Amino acid sequence: MTDSEHNSIVPRRKLIGRKWLRRVCLGGLAALAIALVLLGYYFASGGPSAPAEVGGKGMAASQPASHPATQPADQRHIRYWTCSMHPQVRLPQKGKCPLCGMDLIPVYETVAGGGEEEARLVLSAAARKLAEIETSRVEYRPLSVTVRMVGKIDYDETRLAHVSAWVPGRIDKLYVNYTGVRVARGEHLTYIYSPELRTAQEEFLIALRRWEAAKKGGDSDEITSAQAVWQVARKKLELYGLLPGQIDELQKSGKSEDHVTIYAPVGGTVIAREAFEGKYVQAGDRLFTIADLSSVWVVLEAYEIDLEYLRYAQGVEFEAEAFPGKVFKGRVAFIQPVLSEMTRTVKVRVNVPNPGERLKPGLFVRARVNVTLDEAGRVKEPDLAGKWISPMHPEVIKDKPGTCDICGMKLVEATKLGYSRPELPAQRVLTIPATAPLLTGTRAIVYVEQRKGAEIAYVGRQVQLGPRAGDYYVVLSGLREGERVVTRGAFKIDASLQILAKPSMMSPEAGGGVPAHQHGGAGHSGGGP
Repeated sequence: MTDSEHNSIVPRRKLIGRKWLRRVCLGGLAALAIALVLLGYYFASGGPSAPAEVGGKGMAASQPASHPATQPADQRHIRYWTCSMHPQVRLPQKGKCPLCGMDLIPVYETVAGGGEEEARLVLSAAARKLAEIETSRVEYRPLSVTVRMVGKIDYDETRLAHVSAWVPGRIDKLYVNYTGVRVARGEHLTYIYSPELRTAQEEFLIALRRWEAAKKGGDSDEITSAQAVWQVARKKLELYGLLPGQIDELQKSGKSEDHVTIYAPVGGTVIAREAFEGKYVQAGDRLFTIADLSSVWVVLEAYEIDLEYLRYAQGVEFEAEAFPGKVFKGRVAFIQPVLSEMTRTVKVRVNVPNPGERLKPGLFVRARVNVTLDEAGRVKEPDLAGKWISPMHPEVIKDKPGTCDICGMKLVEATKLGYSRPELPAQRVLTIPATAPLLTGTRAIVYVEQRKGAEIAYVGRQVQLGPRAGDYYVVLSGLREGERVVTRGAFKIDASLQILAKPSMMSPEAGGGVPAHQHGGAGHSGGGP
């Protein structure tokens, strides 16, 4: 090796040595920083007597060292080994998880006779702060909910009249020649030429003359026979659409006509016109449609989650976009028995009086139903307490049994339509916030805060819930007034229990089922690892 080559290698070796030394120093500093961070968390959580923190959120699953349920691990019997990521894995001996390869952790029997573990997690003050745990008190409150729906104004189908041609013929004159015109009952609509009608009129006049002749010189049998023929001819004219006044006029004049005038059977607005001058029509062809708008329907869309709060004859308030600030009122007349699979809604029809015809069919509306619940979660309607209601016309409400003034049907007691009994006042209901329960589809789990001295634990408990009313659930069983339930952070607690292979929302069988309501003090944690 020449001197020049030796001189070039020596500085290169020095440079490599300096880089290696720098890396060693930086690695040592990083390790020291990590150690200081871990030490800071250690002292922040309360030192050696504080529970061990889980994950990065500061949640702990083991009891303090002074808790009587805590024993050395070598004095407790291991039930099985499981994976913190896959709690469904249960093996009789230590090893690796067959799903993810992580080390299995032991699940121990409890101290008291090897019973089942309960879903219980103890958190230090620092851990609770890091996990952002919030609780709320279980309490009684007057419960009400507002059901909101949208829909539109529609015609009252019971007030629609379809005017048809009763005899075949030709429309020679049209008195109502555009839609939207208002007509009164008995007002003429069209003038139809009909040869068949003239034949029927001649038959009527012949029967009339025969009857009059029989009354002058015939016997009783002849009179009875002639009168029967006359009555049949008169009935035929009525079926052809002639009004009693028109038939009487024909009887007085004795002159048949080959034209007939069709009159409006009801008063209202012409909303459809199929007739025009010169058109030939057959018996039964529709000519006009008339709508009485003094009463209209409001057809609303109700979500399936709100159906338990809706009842027949219930009061509804709504506002129309055309009249901002104006509140209209009606009553539920029909709840569609079939759910729309496209919109997942049910149509709710409301009968609404419409004086002045301000509400126009097609207007968009927003409706609300204010529902009050009794202590059992049933709908309470103060206006219908002890009342009797028509099953066809919800606006007919009486104080005692009877019949409907419109249709004559028997009235139905309000309690049989799903309302609360009148003797039950709108009492307070035991409730919890809607954010408290964890719902699995078959069960509802809440985490109850339990205090024992300075120790605060959260115990999972299965509860039975009633209907949801706004931001609250009705509690039917499993909780009592004054207890505190977790309303924020429940999923973090449940996840920590799953990692420790303890009972949780999704794995109630891990270490035992979720306990039912206990009126005693808080149970122990079951001596988790």
